[in-house]
Amino acid sequence: MTSASKWVAGARPRTLPAAISPVLIATALAYRIGDHVSYLNAALALVVSLALQVAVNYANDYSDGVKGTDENRVGPLRLVGSGLASAEAVKRAAFLAFGFAAVAGSILAFRTSLFLILIGLISIIAAWTYTGSSKPYGYRGFGEISVFLFFGIVATTGTFYVATESLSWQAFLFSIPVGSLSCAILAINNLRDLPKDQLVGKRTLAVRMGDKKARNFFISLLVFAHLASLFGILVAPFAVVSILLLPITLQIIRPIQSGARGVDLIPLLGKTGRLQLLLSTALAIALVI
Repeated sequence: MTSASKWVAGARPRTLPAAISPVLIATALAYRIGDHVSYLNAALALVVSLALQVAVNYANDYSDGVKGTDENRVGPLRLVGSGLASAEAVKRAAFLAFGFAAVAGSILAFRTSLFLILIGLISIIAAWTYTGSSKPYGYRGFGEISVFLFFGIVATTGTFYVATESLSWQAFLFSIPVGSLSCAILAINNLRDLPKDQLVGKRTLAVRMGDKKARNFFISLLVFAHLASLFGILVAPFAVVSILLLPITLQIIRPIQSGARGVDLIPLLGKTGRLQLLLSTALAIALVI
């Protein structure tokens, strides 16, 4: 593996739809109902979202690596746990991504509202303390709540705000399916890692629930995302097109119901990310039409 490819793999590209989807939907909504739309601000919001996603992935890699919870783990490449990169190098990469997000976010704040600096600071703290503090909340089962808030509600409504400099209940409405599928990406990660996390005392929500309930929780997130998407017809009638993605959702659900575990869950992570991107794209098109 080349030096560049290991860092790309360590950034966990399969999770990036969680960063792209809220910006895509919010920008489409801004186009539909906004009087004056700043696409430059929307582009900057995408930079912030992507940088934060990469940063939290590197931060998670670093923190789990130095705590020893990434040893003998299946799933995406862990740079520290695999020995492909030093802990300090991964930590620097995380801080670099955080810094990139902070710079882009600061530009957005000066172009719109300085209040966004506070929101950005809270987002960075939440990203780092997910696994990086002495008492990481990700180890206590609160990761999904954070993901729903920051990669669902905050990212979607925040993008709409910087694009239009206004707030809207419609942005909150569309943040719900986005947040649900972002949670699903984390939930299937935690389901895959459940046996290893139990051994090292990492009490994710999946560990706290147990295998059966964790599977049902993941499935409920997919179903809830579809149901929430249908409420989009209150804004754009063509949002009903989201139903066409149900076959893909069922392809993900069936292996979960049949007991797939370990390495068999790895492809489902990518499929969940693609489902989120496809659903967001479908809703964005429905908003633009």
